[in-house]
Amino acid sequence: MKSYQLKSDFRGFKKGADFYLIAESEYIGIKEFVLRTKDLSTRMIISEREMEKYFIPLK
Repeated sequence: MKSYQLKSDFRGFKKGADFYLIAESEYIGIKEFVLRTKDLSTRMIISEREMEKYFIPLK
């Protein structure tokens, strides 16, 4: 499972929060991503633009 980290505060989460990428979907050229917090308590659906702006991949 891919992991991502917040670059800056976003939707009530603080910079540096870790997330798992659960699913990616594309419909008519619009990509959406489903992320979950590391403790799996919160789910968030974001656009490709938000993913590029607020998240960095972890290795």
